Amino acid sequence: MEKIALAVPVVVEGRYDKAAVCSVVDAAVITTDGFGVFNNTEKRALIKRVSERGIVVLCDSDKAGGVIRSFLNGVVDKEKIYPVYAPRVFGKEKRKKTPSKEGILGVEGVGAAALREVFETLVAQNPHLLKEGGEAPPREEITKGDFYEDGFSGKDGAAEARDRLAAYFGFPPGMTSGALLSAINVVADRPAYKKAVEEINNEGLR
Repeated sequence: MEKIALAVPVVVEGRYDKAAVCSVVDAAVITTDGFGVFNNTEKRALIKRVSERGIVVLCDSDKAGGVIRSFLNGVVDKEKIYPVYAPRVFGKEKRKKTPSKEGILGVEGVGAAALREVFETLVAQNPHLLKEGGEAPPREEITKGDFYEDGFSGKDGAAEARDRLAAYFGFPPGMTSGALLSAINVVADRPAYKKAVEEINNEGLR
């Protein structure tokens, strides 16, 4: 079945939630790493940066998920947040030995059919969130090898070079190579990245 192609990113709690969402949605998906986002300035900067056109927030339908939603309301302009909710289903994820504290399935456990229904309802109410054409073309991501080759990791001056690249894409200075790589892969494709590197080199900033 064809995935639902969204023009805006989706925020979920963890990597298993991300895998579940990616099975039904074609979009950039960012994890909060549970409560980890509370103390991760780089993650907060990424979420704020990519929310310029709007952002979908899908957290677990339990108290912890509610806490994360409330926190994100302070990171992103509320008018740009499209909150969606997984159905409250009691049960236990297959990979876990015991149910959650409240006994409710998380985003990863409700199933693809339920998640598809959630996103179909979202785009029915907000058709502007769909990508033009409905389906995105294949997208080649920037790799760790690109970062090394272009001098953003593993070489003298890499930290300073990363700061210039971060500034180009609107991210804060001081990001690690892994964090910056993940962030750029959300907001740009390989041609946009290569253009940035070329412009930085041509300006003689490195």
